[in-house]
Amino acid sequence: MIVGTGNHRYQAVPSWGAERTLGIASGVATDSQDRVYVVDREPNPAIVVYDRDGHFIAAWGQDILALPHEIWIDAADRVYIADCGDHTLRIFSAGGELLQTIGAPHAKGSDGQPFNQPTRVVRHPSGELMVSDGYGQCYLHRLSADGELLQTWGGPGSGPGQYTLPHNIFAAPDGRLLAVDREPNNRIQILAPDGTFIEEWKGRPTPCGIFIDAEGIVYLAEGGGVSVLTLEGRLLTQWVVQGGPSNRPHGAHGIWVDRHGDIYVGEVGVENLIHKFQRV
Repeated sequence: MIVGTGNHRYQAVPSWGAERTLGIASGVATDSQDRVYVVDREPNPAIVVYDRDGHFIAAWGQDILALPHEIWIDAADRVYIADCGDHTLRIFSAGGELLQTIGAPHAKGSDGQPFNQPTRVVRHPSGELMVSDGYGQCYLHRLSADGELLQTWGGPGSGPGQYTLPHNIFAAPDGRLLAVDREPNNRIQILAPDGTFIEEWKGRPTPCGIFIDAEGIVYLAEGGGVSVLTLEGRLLTQWVVQGGPSNRPHGAHGIWVDRHGDIYVGEVGVENLIHKFQRV
């Protein structure tokens, strides 16, 4: 099945990763060797690693992770995990060695303080860390490269720079931040690196996951499937995610694009699959 249009057309890869059964597959990312890392959130938290063809390689983190939510991988193949189960951020090697823990495990931050069920951490082009702290409160944090708190912004509400569920965050190549503000706001907020509000894209259908490639193309995992947009918010293409034994629509939760332009989508709540769409 071919999905997408124009310069963004993809072949759906049936039964990708099907040799291993996942729990809730809330996040996905790839490294420089084309290995695919899946956040198997629950009931048995782990990071599950596959090769590009969907063959199982390894699983790690079972003795550390509480309720991992999202994943991000840098150019050195360091793996960044926001764990909303114990209110921490963790950085691992590609093989699962714990390199750093940011935050005190099982110590919930007070209102406006890190962290209360954080949803994602990414490294900004400046080297600083940007965090969406979204299931337990409605804030974003800017941390130093070493993990020290520099700035917090946000708070609950529907106005510019406020949030109802800051579910995800990603840095564009030009340094701007795109913050996913899930229901009921259902929007993407575009911010300067210091949190200054620039603009918003309203009316996104339950936005959950986000990835921005080196050319500034934005990929959203949403309740309705996958949407591909420019950094100006112009829609390029979109499609409903389907597949698996039921072949019914699947809610898209996490998304990543590898160096070949192939898209991986993690889903929550239907059959807990990873969907691969190979660029054609």
